[in-house]
Amino acid sequence: MKVQFMSLGSGSSGNCYYLATEACSILIDAGVGIRTVKKIFKDYNIDMQCIHAIFITHDHADHIKAVGNLAKRYNIPVYATQAIHKGMERSYCMTEKLSADCIRLIEKEKTISLGDFTITCFEVPHDGTDNVGYCIETGDKTFAFLTDMGHITPTAASYIERADYLILEANYDDAMLQMGPYPPYLKARIAGPNGHMSNREAAQFIAEHFPPHLKVLWLCHLSKDNNHPELAYKTVELALREQGIVAGRDIQLCALKRTLPSELYTFE
Repeated sequence: MKVQFMSLGSGSSGNCYYLATEACSILIDAGVGIRTVKKIFKDYNIDMQCIHAIFITHDHADHIKAVGNLAKRYNIPVYATQAIHKGMERSYCMTEKLSADCIRLIEKEKTISLGDFTITCFEVPHDGTDNVGYCIETGDKTFAFLTDMGHITPTAASYIERADYLILEANYDDAMLQMGPYPPYLKARIAGPNGHMSNREAAQFIAEHFPPHLKVLWLCHLSKDNNHPELAYKTVELALREQGIVAGRDIQLCALKRTLPSELYTFE
């Protein structure tokens, strides 16, 4: 089964990911402005009317600010836990709230089916109202989305282990964060167990627990002020090489762009 993946944006300015088969298309998060989503889809000849659902990881603004507008304009159901839906309802950044007919409730560790996809959400540690990652299976391919999390728990690790295609947070470089302009409380929040993952933490975990069937690793949610794509890439590349795993030979490695779309990947 042919599957397509694209990041429309990955970072504190907005997060949105597209995953599609020939028969079913979904978004994971919708924190990129609706005009930007429409332009990117037009550029890639993707029909907005064919989006079957939006799945939300948590209720921070950079993941939800376009959800209400997209859901209303294109009649798209929005899947999230009850706590995340309540957080979105309270959120200042969602100027267009979800109507009752667009709300779909899901529960952690309970698998649902939607078209060609089998989807399971699971707990990740972050400081939103509620926070999940997603394991999405289609045919013989398994995608795992883990963004905005302070550390890798045993639960998160179990889903990483299953992934053929992995979207994993590498938010900041330790030295850049500590030497940067952020106030101490914000540095502590970012580096804390319910904050974000550093390049080093992502690199160390993947290098030491490399799934033998992992084909592509996308580093996501890179900080504008505390990271660089080249630095995130190099940190992970070197950690993998120390374990005898060579990027470009054993795995495809990519640091996703913050405000620009990735290429449209197609996997047969």
